[in-house]
Amino acid sequence: MPARALMFSGTGSDVGKSLIVAGLCRLFANRGIRVVPFKPQNMSNNAAVTADGGEIGRSQALQARAARVAPSVHMNPVLLKPETETGAQIIVQGKMRGSAKAREFQSKKKDLLPAVLESFERLKASADLVLVEGAGSASEINLRANDIANLGFARAADVPVVIIGDIDRGGVIASVVGTRTVLDPDDAAMIRGFIINKMRGDPTLFADGMTAIARMTGWAPLGLVPFFPDARKLPAEDALGLRDLMKSSKLDAQTKLRIAVPLLPRISNFDDLDPLRNEPGIIVELTEPGRPIPADADLVLLPGSKTTIDDLAALRADGWDIDIKAHVRRGGRVLGLCGGYQMLGKQIADPNGIEGPPRTVEGLGLLDIETEFGTEKTLERVSGTLAGSNAPFEGYEMHVGKTSGPDASRPMLTFPDGRRDGATSPDGRIAGCYVHGLFSSDAARKALLSSMGAELSPANYENEIDNILDRFAEHLANHIAIDDLLRLAR
Repeated sequence: MPARALMFSGTGSDVGKSLIVAGLCRLFANRGIRVVPFKPQNMSNNAAVTADGGEIGRSQALQARAARVAPSVHMNPVLLKPETETGAQIIVQGKMRGSAKAREFQSKKKDLLPAVLESFERLKASADLVLVEGAGSASEINLRANDIANLGFARAADVPVVIIGDIDRGGVIASVVGTRTVLDPDDAAMIRGFIINKMRGDPTLFADGMTAIARMTGWAPLGLVPFFPDARKLPAEDALGLRDLMKSSKLDAQTKLRIAVPLLPRISNFDDLDPLRNEPGIIVELTEPGRPIPADADLVLLPGSKTTIDDLAALRADGWDIDIKAHVRRGGRVLGLCGGYQMLGKQIADPNGIEGPPRTVEGLGLLDIETEFGTEKTLERVSGTLAGSNAPFEGYEMHVGKTSGPDASRPMLTFPDGRRDGATSPDGRIAGCYVHGLFSSDAARKALLSSMGAELSPANYENEIDNILDRFAEHLANHIAIDDLLRLAR
């Protein structure tokens, strides 16, 4: 029997759609329902690798984990990975399909709808319930003609919709009622109810607000969800989630390690930082453009990048290359992950024009390695041990390019088949590798941080994520009319 489905769209971005779907996935999974997540179209440079060698949005991987199922490329059939302010790489069912400017992509959407519907039907055949997440705002009527992410998908797949509004940002009554006002009547008819998210303070103060929204929209009030502080510890979907990291952290006697991370324009897979910032005594600070990298940082961490060469140019434009080299002269440490690893070498060659016109650029020269971009993209889940400590790790590779050179003879990581990854400087203070998710492995995180002088007893990061998902599921059960949601699904 095909699964029932219910879609959750929002009045805007960052209203909590991804986390509410993740929490509901865990809630229904805990009740013995075979539930799977689905997002027709996502835009994010935070991606995850599936077991079948494709890539999907990081939020769908978290939702799959919440549902206790393996992530699949069909959970996010269209993934847009921004490369410029107006263009993005297009991933379809896990594989790169090319790149397009924003206006050009609008005309391509109708050609992608069959793949979206095929993936949706595949998931329905394997589950009892499919929870669909919309993208951005459901009220973007300027993009409605070719929409596959919100009500365009809902209409094509005949899936009822619940709208989510964020009271924490203010104006939630206007945003929900305004959504109803601007929608085409047939689109509005697909919406059956609404949820108000991130309520702080006394919920009874918004009782009249819930009644007013219901009266003016005709949609059922399904829940007023109080703010859940530990949601910030879960992997964020996109760059909006970086705001927590950008808040100043207080240095005190308990601080064991201060990590500075330059905020690159096309930073990717920044959930690599989550296990570090959740660790007591570890301070992770994003350095915004126009500001110097803190001189007293213990470690400069160069994160992943969607466009390594352009981000390297941006790093130089901000003078961060000078800051990093001064940091090294003072005896500081530098670690590069994926694109950040490539930047540490002597040069990066792009003979095929993968990241723009064919060119070769000079790297930071902190590692004696060179990188050349190829036409094949490495997408692979990996495991192994840290070279030198034998601490085990699990993670994934997601990159274009191969790196080699004398410093690669001192790898960071070794794999069970004998392969090695990464490079280390002769004095051991500069290192890099291609593997994402390295810090999620407790033993590897402890070994790496201990090598930098931060002795600690690390928390069990993976267990903590599951505990937060369980608590968030219970939180939603207490504040959303769950039985009404199930009755709405079809």
